[in-house]
Amino acid sequence: MLRKLLGKREGSREQNERQIQEAAERDHLFHLLIHDLTGPLSIASATTKSLLKRREPLVESQKRLVERIQRNVEKAQNLLREMITISHSKEGLFTKEQIGMKGILRDSLCDVLEMNDPETVEKLSGAKSWTEVRRILRGKGIHFEVDGRYSEAPFCHDGEKIRQILRNLISNAMKYRRSETWISVYGEEDLIVSVRDDGIGIPVDAQEEIFKRFVRVRDERRGDVAGYGLGLPGVKSLVEAMGGEINLESRGDSGTCFTVRIPPLQT
Repeated sequence: MLRKLLGKREGSREQNERQIQEAAERDHLFHLLIHDLTGPLSIASATTKSLLKRREPLVESQKRLVERIQRNVEKAQNLLREMITISHSKEGLFTKEQIGMKGILRDSLCDVLEMNDPETVEKLSGAKSWTEVRRILRGKGIHFEVDGRYSEAPFCHDGEKIRQILRNLISNAMKYRRSETWISVYGEEDLIVSVRDDGIGIPVDAQEEIFKRFVRVRDERRGDVAGYGLGLPGVKSLVEAMGGEINLESRGDSGTCFTVRIPPLQT
């Protein structure tokens, strides 16, 4: 009996050591990616911008191809910036500023829609009122509300990191929804953001896995959805570094709701 117990403990210890080693290897890969991608992406971006601004204009077909390359380079650079932000969040590096949540929400929505629906982004950029913004987004199955203290008063924190959290949560909902997405921003002291979709939901046994880096939940019902397994882990890292928390609610076939709570930085 004692031998069996000691054997279990030894096995548990070896498992823990293996998990720690695997986590260290993932972190090492993470930092290598950041380091090795920065230079080539900067060169690619500068080259495409130079081609688009040359004195001898490109023919229309060439211009479309270069613009497509530029959009994808910018997408990769945004991903890299998010990886750097996740890395910095672990060190508690935050910029203290007063941010308007309506503006941050609008910017985040534009970021998400930019790649697949630039026409809607142009409409949002030209919108004269929040009523018009609401109408444009409703036509795309996106519903939002900004309520409570931060509907008017600024929230004190790092605007770019709040924007990254919103961008990733909204992007995730848009990927997996059937047709509708709901976004709520509210709170009186802590900021609370809730993003819900009407998709197929996340199986209970996979709800912890989705917060691990480079892990993607496989489900035949979802089909092949593009992604790197960095979005939700990044959100979790940021929120926890901010002293907040993230909760997931998903039941059966009734969609998924992510809710984050973030306390303000003390002025």
